Amino acid sequence: MTDVVGSDPQYDEFADEFLEQARNSLYNAHYDRPTCLRLLGEVAGRSVLDAACGPGLYAEELVARGARVCGLDQSPRMVELARQRVPAGEFRVHDLADPLDWLPDDSVDLVLLALALEYVDDRVTMLRELRRVLRPDGALVLSRLHPTGDWLRHGGNYFDVRVIEDVFSNGWQLRYWLAPLERTCEELRAAGFLIERLLEPRPQPEAADIDRERYERLSREPSGFLAIRAVPDPRR
Repeated sequence: MTDVVGSDPQYDEFADEFLEQARNSLYNAHYDRPTCLRLLGEVAGRSVLDAACGPGLYAEELVARGARVCGLDQSPRMVELARQRVPAGEFRVHDLADPLDWLPDDSVDLVLLALALEYVDDRVTMLRELRRVLRPDGALVLSRLHPTGDWLRHGGNYFDVRVIEDVFSNGWQLRYWLAPLERTCEELRAAGFLIERLLEPRPQPEAADIDRERYERLSREPSGFLAIRAVPDPRR
């Protein structure tokens, strides 16, 4: 397989199904979303760039908490759903591989990149662009698949950086990057960030009512996601 994910909007064909699944799912509503929102902190009156915004579930909560949200996604259908769900936000179709040429330097307070890092081929260039638009006192919050969980599922050499094709339990077939935690940390450093916090979250207690087996597994094993809050390096 060629080691490239490419610019095809993979989620476009099942965007509506994704919204129905993610709205109240264990992994999204009771695991990744609350973790990312916690790392973002107080957002009232602040500008947030929701990179890879999907159908607007994170943006909806951010706007409810008083943030000004600008979102982007490479999937036209996801952007359409986000506009419907969050009329107060501004959303556009955009590939993270391309420059954010409509945003000036130092123009946003916070950037959210939830579960999208794995789909970008040139991650350092993308992260540098997010660093460019962040204010010096701002922060980037990103989440990604936990690399230990990736390794437990797919085997091979943990340290190999490679693209795989995976079929999720709901039948969605997706291409994405596998990379060790060290690589993500080094990419953030190369892009001009310092890691402030790294969380290996456990699901909220309500998740047990949705799927007790997965709730218990995620509560004891690093098989789900991790989340990072990174800040611009003032030395660069």
